[in-house]
Amino acid sequence: MTAPSVRDGRFVHGSIWRHVAVMSGTGAIGLIAVFVVDLLNLFYLSRLGHQAIAAAAGFAGAVSFLQLSAGIGMSIGTGALVSRAIGAGRPDDARRLGMAGLFATTVIGCLIGAATLLWIDPLLRLLNATGETGELTRRFIAIVAPSVPLLAGGMCFSGLLRAAGDARGAMLITLVAAFVTAACDPVLIFALDLGLDGAAISTIISRVTMLMIGLWGVARLGMIGRLDLPRLLTDLRVIMAVAFPAILTNLATPVAAAYTTRAMAQFGPAAVAGQATIDRIVPVAFGMIFALSGAVGPIFGQNYGARQMDRVRRCLSDSLLFVILTVAFAWALMAAGQGVLVRAFQLSGDAEAIVRAFCSFFAGGYLFVGALFVANAGFNNLGFPLLSTGFNWGRATLGTIPFVTFGAQWGPVGVLAGVSAGAVLFGTLAMLAAFRVVWRLPPPALPEPVPLAAE
Repeated sequence: MTAPSVRDGRFVHGSIWRHVAVMSGTGAIGLIAVFVVDLLNLFYLSRLGHQAIAAAAGFAGAVSFLQLSAGIGMSIGTGALVSRAIGAGRPDDARRLGMAGLFATTVIGCLIGAATLLWIDPLLRLLNATGETGELTRRFIAIVAPSVPLLAGGMCFSGLLRAAGDARGAMLITLVAAFVTAACDPVLIFALDLGLDGAAISTIISRVTMLMIGLWGVARLGMIGRLDLPRLLTDLRVIMAVAFPAILTNLATPVAAAYTTRAMAQFGPAAVAGQATIDRIVPVAFGMIFALSGAVGPIFGQNYGARQMDRVRRCLSDSLLFVILTVAFAWALMAAGQGVLVRAFQLSGDAEAIVRAFCSFFAGGYLFVGALFVANAGFNNLGFPLLSTGFNWGRATLGTIPFVTFGAQWGPVGVLAGVSAGAVLFGTLAMLAAFRVVWRLPPPALPEPVPLAAE
């Protein structure tokens, strides 16, 4: 296989199923590596024998998810435009848009890091993180927040590599960072006896690694151009037309997660620790699903830019089939291995009940979460980002608040049931809308296949 290039529309020919499987598989390897390390963090911290520390890791994870969402949104917006430009055979426009997107992503990352430090107390109150758990969470966030621009830049580089079809390069960004974290964690947490602070320092080291590997990857493919100041504002308007709805879309998930965490908090630290364990297990078990949204976006984008609408439709159907097979396999493994998880994380009481209920029943709801992810990829890369925003916020509000509130009457397991019910409803609606869009969508007009800045 030849190396991808900014001049090469790799996804406009060959098997769509193979492209979906390769892009998702390599993306999942990198993501799962990161999430395995996150799971190891929780495992190490749980071995300190202090449940407040494990709960603090759960609250800090919810805040980190909020920060990460902006970076993901910017990488989606930048990658969507760059992939369409590559598919249309316009490498110079692809480089210019990529540089403009990187500039905007870095600025937004700086603003988010500063805002997190300024509003850390309201965030903790919103999450209902109080007492010793709240103090531990505050300390972790204060250490990690200044590194948000590094995380955002790494995510943008990953999006650019996926847009060019460099699945392996995008995978290396997260994979190498995960290995660095795995090496640092036991040293910082145990050998140097830094505990939760050690986990925070390890996170910063990981983000520095992501940025450096990403910079090397895009430079290797010739995707780095100069920042075109005369066109910058025009390019940013085009990018933000996709990126801003994508940011709002990605913010919906952590908002829903924060509400779920708050609902769990009323049942005590054990329930929060159980939810935190699930939050670490899910990305590992369903790494393919989490990778799928970012992985198939460039496949949609390049084929749409090349005006191959039959391949655009095939991408949607093949991606949905991929979700069904992946979720079925992961759910079976979780159901069979739940006892191992309970023993490994020393769970008992509500924490054990939550994890067992999820592995046995509610993990299947990720079939509909995966369907929502695939629909979002289609909407964002085919010119309908507001549909993605609408469905994600619908799930985060109408699909979460009433269902979780109602389910909480039956305890923490009822909260999980509420989350799954909302996912079923909005995942189904989003996928139906996605099929309607791709079957009615005309090819982009010529000679301007993508809304790029004026010459």
